[in-house]
Amino acid sequence: MYQREFDQRLKQFLPKAVLFYGDNNYLIDYYIDFFKTELDAKESMLALYYDEWNFEQAKSYLSQTSLFGGTNLVVVKHDKKIPKKELDTLIELANKNSDNYFLYGYEGAAKDAKSMQSAFSEKKGGVWVRFFEPNIREGVTILQQKAQKIGLDIDHYALQHLMLMLNNNLALCSNELDKLAILGMKVTSKDINRLVYSTAPLATEQLLIDLFNKKPITDTITKLLDLGEDEASLLRSTQYFVNQIFLFHAYIKLHGHVDSAAILGYKLPKQIEEQKAQLALRVKSASLLKIFEHLLESEIAMKKAPATQKEVLLYSMLIKLQGYL
Repeated sequence: MYQREFDQRLKQFLPKAVLFYGDNNYLIDYYIDFFKTELDAKESMLALYYDEWNFEQAKSYLSQTSLFGGTNLVVVKHDKKIPKKELDTLIELANKNSDNYFLYGYEGAAKDAKSMQSAFSEKKGGVWVRFFEPNIREGVTILQQKAQKIGLDIDHYALQHLMLMLNNNLALCSNELDKLAILGMKVTSKDINRLVYSTAPLATEQLLIDLFNKKPITDTITKLLDLGEDEASLLRSTQYFVNQIFLFHAYIKLHGHVDSAAILGYKLPKQIEEQKAQLALRVKSASLLKIFEHLLESEIAMKKAPATQKEVLLYSMLIKLQGYL
């Protein structure tokens, strides 16, 4: 089911076993915290996050009677799937005792979670809930509720600006609201510009990764320009990124493996290193040469163009670049 239907369900009763998944980790955490509060189980619950996951421990916890007549709440957060047999056992145990509850926040790909939905069917006493990345309107509504809860005076436009600055990341926005609440005053868009660090550099990196993966990029370009990034800085970021991809491409061809420390002079996190290596392996040497020539021509064209034409040139430059890949 989806969020609206789940909210209606919560008005009637708390489900005994719930699978949360989707493209919104903030809401996964929000509803897990809701259960903790409603069940008064923050101190007594068993939390098994990522590498802490242990089926036997979860099973043993739900098999015992609560020592003080409280709630046995097991909360699991993981980016890997739990085997169906183990899920069936935990859901069955959650439904055997009125004091037992089992929550599973799955943070892997949404498409991989569908195979676990059958374990959380209503027939088996479970519920699955899929969340989606919120649009600006939905995100502002969620943040308004948070602001009201913590007593922060902030208007709709300031919240909208905050979401734009932090690339629709509700978790980051929520953390910033907690910090802004310390000011004890009405917060405006100007205050956010002054006090909140924009995630535009991260969004720029994601734009270029999407570009090399041949994904749609026009919406991201528009968002970055709205954040205040200028055309020249995006061109420079593109040139820097392409140069990195070239260095990875050349090193892998010469040595047969990737080593970001040898390539860049510093070690990248393994996931990012592998991501750039995959992009470098996918592009051909001839294509990289065309891309470099295209970027040089684009830089000259952008420097000569009047300010009113620079935005159009940026869009066309990136779209044409993507055509070389």
